[in-house]
Amino acid sequence: MSNEQAMHQYDVKKYRTPDGYTADIAVFTILSAKSEMFKPPVMDLKLMLIRRSMTDSEGRPNIEAGKWALPGGFVDPAETAFQSALRELREETGVDDIHLQHFGVYDTPGRDPRGWIISNAHYAIVPEHQLAKRQANDDASEVELFSVQEVLELDLAFDHAEIISDAISEIRHKLLQSTVAKEFLPAEFTYSELQAVLLTVTKDSAIALDAAFARKIKSLPFIQEITGKKTTRTSKKPTQLYRFIDVEANTSLYHARK
Repeated sequence: MSNEQAMHQYDVKKYRTPDGYTADIAVFTILSAKSEMFKPPVMDLKLMLIRRSMTDSEGRPNIEAGKWALPGGFVDPAETAFQSALRELREETGVDDIHLQHFGVYDTPGRDPRGWIISNAHYAIVPEHQLAKRQANDDASEVELFSVQEVLELDLAFDHAEIISDAISEIRHKLLQSTVAKEFLPAEFTYSELQAVLLTVTKDSAIALDAAFARKIKSLPFIQEITGKKTTRTSKKPTQLYRFIDVEANTSLYHARK
């Protein structure tokens, strides 16, 4: 049977199509709080959320109005969900030119009061300067950064608590199994500065214990000790400086193989 014959007998009315197709975006950054002199920095993993406007662009009451949510919206017929994610992020928050990665599809029945809505979720982790021009627009009345410790306590729209929980797991994986931590560090850093970044996503004793991590950093093939260079910015006692180098990394960067 040819495609033409098959299409002739195909009846689209036999199959229910979704009521909508959306893209949601979880954008994370890591901020450094001011620390005491001679102390390591205190780092905090933050997530960018929007507050949904009370009315939509046509002045009608908005669904889940007033709740905090991930930026996102409906996919246009002429674009992919990824293209929609970039567009919606720009339209709602003013954030542009960041690298997004897809991580999940959400299609649980009842997840959206408007009907059968399927969402593709994307994430990014970027330095704060890439979010510096964030500004609420379109369907967003506010845009804010929230600590991941507090974000799941908010009144979140739709099933965004589930999506955010999954996104946090993706970010944990990204920080512990790639060298993305270098985006949040000076070019030359101490072991405690790298440790502070990693502690935003894990309390693993191999990282959390100072002595253990101080030893660990010396064995990491993608980090190089800078001979003869030390600093007192994180300790009264001069502390060794390190830098990242380009090497092929394995799948468990900061943990010993078992």
